[in-house]
Amino acid sequence: MAAGDSARQGLTPAQRRALPPFAATRAFEAIGTCGGIRRAAAALSLDHAAVSRHLRSLEQWAGVPLANRASGGLTREGARFHSRVCAALAELASASAELTHRNDDGRLRVWSVPGIASQWLSGRLGGFSALHPEVELEVQPTDNIPRFASHEADAHISYAIDGEAPAAQDEDTRSVEILRPRIIAVAAPEFLRQSAGFDTPSALLDAPLLHESDTSQWRRWFRAHDVEVGDTLGGAKLWHAHMTVAAARRGQGIALTNTLLAADDLDQGALIEIGDFGPVFLGGYVFTARRERWQEPVIQGFRRWLEKMMVEARG
Repeated sequence: MAAGDSARQGLTPAQRRALPPFAATRAFEAIGTCGGIRRAAAALSLDHAAVSRHLRSLEQWAGVPLANRASGGLTREGARFHSRVCAALAELASASAELTHRNDDGRLRVWSVPGIASQWLSGRLGGFSALHPEVELEVQPTDNIPRFASHEADAHISYAIDGEAPAAQDEDTRSVEILRPRIIAVAAPEFLRQSAGFDTPSALLDAPLLHESDTSQWRRWFRAHDVEVGDTLGGAKLWHAHMTVAAARRGQGIALTNTLLAADDLDQGALIEIGDFGPVFLGGYVFTARRERWQEPVIQGFRRWLEKMMVEARG
């Protein structure tokens, strides 16, 4: 026996005999996760009849029913097996992704909150590509947090609100706040010409306000200016920061944004900052990447370029 063989970890013969058929197990994971055979078939890009055959073969191998065809759910035995299968397949997927992406230094996949991606970042990516022509950059606007262990993304740009629990991150990641932009109220020039003016923050309470998913941002802004807000705060809810800015640009009301997202619109005169009410800061942009990749040239280069561009845009 070679010297290193005794240190190797692997399956015993009994464990190998206990392994289920892989294709059927993969289909079963999708059935339990997606909630039924047809949804699993769509997720796997397979015909539902093929997924159904995989399930039958796995049940024949196990000797017990694993799924309820009528409800689309799992049996008690199926649910227990599914939780173990998911953990095992997730580890296999992670190991496979790590193996196939180990030397992929020429590609950078960045997930970003939609506002900064569409409103600001998309118009400046050419500058990064000019500095780093060897890097294939891919930016995905999304509110989701990437699973770094599965190599869904190489870096993530998020916005952390002061006082709120930070979004859960993989324990093997590292994060740094790269900018805390000032929060401002903005509106289109034509909207302001038709208004009576807003001399104080409290005057905005009577204006059509534009919200993201809820009224919390405006409430925090008013609170920072010592303005009492009642139980209700009217205005349209548009869910994303770039949508509220777009609505304000079209004269539909007043939006809260930050000096980074509004930089181009302010420079071009499409939006005007309302009042001189004193600075308000409600959060900051955070850059996250896997800890072991933090010092890699492609990650470092993008982070430093991003920080520089954000500071310059903030003015």
